[in-house]
Amino acid sequence: MDNTQKKQTSLILWIVVCFWFAQYVYIPYQTTYLLLESISSNLVGIIIGAYGISQLMLRLPAGILADLSSNHKLFILFGSLFAGGASLSRILLPDDIGFFLGNILSGTASATWISFMILYMSFFSQNDQVRATSRIIMANNAGMLLGFVTSTLLYDKVGMMMICAFSLAAGLIGFVLAFFLHSTKPSNYTNKVSFKELIKVTANKNLVLFSYLALVQQGVQMSTTMSFTNQIVQELGGSNLVIGVSSIIYMLSAVIFARLASTKFLEIMSMKRWICFSFLFLGIYCVLVPQSNSILLVCLLQLIPGIGTGVLFSLLTSSAMQTIPEQKRSTAMGFFQAIYALGMTIFPIISGSIYEHLSMKYAFIFLAGTCFWAGTVSFIHFRRQEKREREINKKKEVYHQI
Repeated sequence: MDNTQKKQTSLILWIVVCFWFAQYVYIPYQTTYLLLESISSNLVGIIIGAYGISQLMLRLPAGILADLSSNHKLFILFGSLFAGGASLSRILLPDDIGFFLGNILSGTASATWISFMILYMSFFSQNDQVRATSRIIMANNAGMLLGFVTSTLLYDKVGMMMICAFSLAAGLIGFVLAFFLHSTKPSNYTNKVSFKELIKVTANKNLVLFSYLALVQQGVQMSTTMSFTNQIVQELGGSNLVIGVSSIIYMLSAVIFARLASTKFLEIMSMKRWICFSFLFLGIYCVLVPQSNSILLVCLLQLIPGIGTGVLFSLLTSSAMQTIPEQKRSTAMGFFQAIYALGMTIFPIISGSIYEHLSMKYAFIFLAGTCFWAGTVSFIHFRRQEKREREINKKKEVYHQI
């Protein structure tokens, strides 16, 4: 990688930090703010889920268009602009309508996340894809963490509308920085493929499996750490500062584990064990949080989903892309992100409905069950994969003996 490419990768990471700061600076207080505005928990779940609706609709089309044009700079420009513009909607309409529209726009911005990831990962070799994925996810989490710290320190002093103004400013900064990106990927990207060929990539079994596993991880994250866990902290008597600290602990854990995922730390265990154990611990987290009567314990438990965001999501992303040709990666990434956006949409809605009709405890039990299911599916997949590899190796040994 030459100096120009190094500068481009660094620039992308800075834009990513601004982008996700804009997307998440208001998140720690979104649920509590809406509930204080006398909006029902069921409607709050719908508002939160709206963030995934536009992603679900737009990510696959965005991926196809990105593969056909290969101009990721344009998508990054629009994404940064929409990330800031979403908070303008919240400022102009500081109620359920404004936040619903804002979350739709934020989801539209997140649909362009495909181009951020594909452009950054294209600077790295196939052997370094896990490391590259972990680095850009670390920048993603760092932007969220910076946003959480900012809102935690300033929310009580300046209020939600000023927090949204910070989001608007960060989106505009990312938009300006994106003008300095190169228009196309650095590699020789001349072998274009047809629309029909791009669509076929969605039938890739490896891509489908890891997309649905990511659906669970992202859906649980959106329903817990980004939403109802904050409500539990508040019900236990936590102030706005404590709610912010709880979110910071989660994001700090996510940043640290994403950083470790880009090192030899992952070699401690196999990918199979990392994925299976991560889902197991995420399920245990969902069981323990609503049972806790201690704010301190809930804050400490926030370290667990940080592993899911920092390590598990990095592994699921790189595994999903493992067998995808370069010319089809934006489409595959669009499909991958559209599927997990479905989880980000329906999980908060289902959880909000269960909370409304039963209790918070049962909402978290539902989320725990999906984690244990995902862990079991991933375990079965890896066992079958190992069995196939042993059979192939056995046939090779027999062939060589002949």
